[in-house]
This record gives sequence, C-alpha cells and structure tokens, in this order.
Amino acid sequence: MPVKLYKSTKGGRRNSSVDTFEDISVTEPYKKLITIKKRSGGRNVYGRITVRHIGGGAKRFIRIIDFKRDKYDMEGVVTTIEYDPNRNARIGLISYADGEKRYIITPTELKIGDKIVSSRNNKIEIKPGNAMTLKDIPVGSMIYNIELTPGKGGQIVRSAGCSAQLMALEEDYALIKLPSSEIRKVLQSCMATIGTASNPESMTIVIGKAGRKRHMGIKPTVRGKVMNPVDHPHGGGEGKHPIGMKYPKTPWGKHALGVKTRKVKKYSDSFIVSRRKKKN
Repeated sequence: MPVKLYKSTKGGRRNSSVDTFEDISVTEPYKKLITIKKRSGGRNVYGRITVRHIGGGAKRFIRIIDFKRDKYDMEGVVTTIEYDPNRNARIGLISYADGEKRYIITPTELKIGDKIVSSRNNKIEIKPGNAMTLKDIPVGSMIYNIELTPGKGGQIVRSAGCSAQLMALEEDYALIKLPSSEIRKVLQSCMATIGTASNPESMTIVIGKAGRKRHMGIKPTVRGKVMNPVDHPHGGGEGKHPIGMKYPKTPWGKHALGVKTRKVKKYSDSFIVSRRKKKN
C-alpha cells in the first residue's frame, strides 16, 4: 500500500499522510456480506456517557469476516481486494466452488486470482492465505489470525502488518511468539493462517489534524488540569499549576500511572511462557 505525503501548505497538512488505496480493486462492498453498524455515542441505555471520547464519525457498514475459515478442503479464488473501514488490514472476497462467497483478512502476498484453501485434518500446501491447524504448520512459519479456542475463530494477530512465529510443538500445545514478543502456548488443534496480515504501511500514516480524528468517530481528549474541580481531581487552580497531589488520578479518583491493570489471577496466565519485553 503506497502512502502519499503532503507538502506543508498549512498547519493541518504539515507532516500528514494518506493511504492512496492503489491495492484496492473495487470501491463498493459485496452487499450480502455487510450489516448496519449501530452507534452508541459512548452512551448506555440511560443516555449517560459511559465511554468518553466516542461520537460522530463517517457512516460505515460492518463487513462480515470469516475468521473461522471453516470451509474445509474446498478451494476458493480471490475475487476482489477491498478496503474495510473497521480495520486497518485489507480484506478479500473469496468465491468458493459451491458458489458461496466470504470475506477474509488477506495476507500481504495474496493477489486477485490466487487460490486458497483451509483444512483441519489434511495437510495442504504451505502458502500465504491457506489456513490449517497449528500441528500441520512447519516450525518457524509466520502466521496470523490465530485461534485461542478450537472452532471459535481467529482472535489474535489480525491487525495490518502483524504476524506471529510458530516456535515449537510440545505435547498438545504450540509455542507462538506474538508481535509483542510474548511467547504463549496455544492448543495444536487451533487454526491459523499462513503469512502476514496485509497493509503493513498503515502504521506509518500520520493523521495530521483533528478533523480526521473526528471523521473516525473519536472526540477530543482534554487534560484534567484544564478542567474544573467538579469534573476532574486535577482540575481547578489559577494559571499554570501542578496537579496538587502525590500521584496522578483518573477522573474517578484511581491511580493513573504505573498501576498494573491485568487481573492478578487471570485464567490465561498459565499459557504465557514469557512476558512481552518493555520497549525503551
């Protein structure tokens, strides 16, 4: 995916960049595989804001993606490569031999006209876009769209440009190195797709101005220091001033920095072999 850079003609364009969409083959989605995306504006059933900074944005439809890849042992052909406003990776429309069509998250190497297949019991060719169980994938392969529970569908490693590496197969589990550098155990009967999720250049795009964020449905985030005391613990005071307390707080009075939010006894702790490494 090529990225277009703008000249600094004005403040909003300075250092900003956009997607050129040159890899997109069609502009309209397949109507039988879309559904309406309802908006909440961050409000609950009583009309009260429970999730801040959500609201507005361009209208969009949800594309129904086949994360399970359960069309086993049936060859499919890539018909289109499309843009999905709900994710940064590209999606592809797959036409199967029986006439059914499904969307999948495409790998970087997949092109229109390529054939893919998924299988749970039979060994198939190791090439980008093919999906199979972890036990049938060679050690060292790059994979994405990985299941955590057999038959549930891919839950992790689905973002643009992401891939995990199959490190080893031990007893009933496979050791996988995730993009965060965490090493995790996953059942060998779980499915994964060969390759790297498409559109890796999306992480280099610079939004550039506030208006583009509003088009995404994200409202401005305001510092607590500039609020009134009734709105935030950091609020109030005259001119530029410190927060006036020993530690930063959330709007609801809890510690805001350096606090671990992960549950102490989470069920998946036993599957994590090595924690992710902190980035400097």
